[in-house]
Amino acid sequence: MKALVLENKKLLIKDIPSPLPSEKEALVKVLKAGICNTDLELVKGYMAFEGVPGHEFVGCVVQALNKSWVGKRVVGEINIPCGQCEFCRKGEAKHCPSRDILGITNKNGAFAEFLTLPLANLHRLPDEVSDTRAVFVEPLAAALEILEQIRVRKDESVLVLGDGKLGLLVAQVMRLKTKKVSCLGKHRRKLNILMKKGIETSLSVNRFHHKYDIVIEATGKEEGLRVSLSRVKPRGRVILKSTVAGESSADFSKIVVDEIQLIGSRCGPFLKAINLLRNELVDVEEMVDGEFPLGRALEAFSLAQKPGTMKVLIRP
Repeated sequence: MKALVLENKKLLIKDIPSPLPSEKEALVKVLKAGICNTDLELVKGYMAFEGVPGHEFVGCVVQALNKSWVGKRVVGEINIPCGQCEFCRKGEAKHCPSRDILGITNKNGAFAEFLTLPLANLHRLPDEVSDTRAVFVEPLAAALEILEQIRVRKDESVLVLGDGKLGLLVAQVMRLKTKKVSCLGKHRRKLNILMKKGIETSLSVNRFHHKYDIVIEATGKEEGLRVSLSRVKPRGRVILKSTVAGESSADFSKIVVDEIQLIGSRCGPFLKAINLLRNELVDVEEMVDGEFPLGRALEAFSLAQKPGTMKVLIRP
């Protein structure tokens, strides 16, 4: 099969063997896949990954021992746990220390014609969710994970840092809980998507002179934590969503002095994300800046790396 392969921090389009599903897995034909910031960081050396990247996808099951899955349109959770360790037994499989992660750790991902995933990872899609919208299930679930971790009251103020793909989704999710949502970004075109939802936006951090109960860092930049700490109230909460290859230079003493809760947040609930998309409670179509066939995947990555670009899709 044709695939986009990361080798020695370089992306190559190659012909590689098609994956063979195990008894617990399904063979999935990839219909569309999205490039996210984590994929861009992998190219820089994040996680030292080599292989086929890509973990945001929609596909069609073409082979599985359970024939009821064959022909079904699906999305898939990316963590593949061992099923036996302490975390797996407690129902916290995404923290399994020996897990594989689709397109990130020890498991070829979605920038290929086919991929394999355990049937337990797959979720069937309703007809109301198009292929393009379905690509956003994984990042939308990541945004929803915040609400799994903390309670957001309707009288609390929230500042989202970053107008990238995840930042735009996080801001929309927070708007479902409180009207006091603001977003700091760098691109008016992207922030306009949020303004239509009644979300306050700005291109300058100076606009947000007051401090917030909750600050959500989704900049994808090393300095994101430092800016977050400068804008959160004492005893407030900072949620970190970025995964970057570099290190933070934040002053951690502020966390102690102001008794700030610092919460890491990663993968989230797929079913809730699918329901939000089915009910059109978040806008995602305007976030697509391009779609390329797999043979032009290098062009797709080139576009995705340009400042201001939103979601770029690859179509095998």
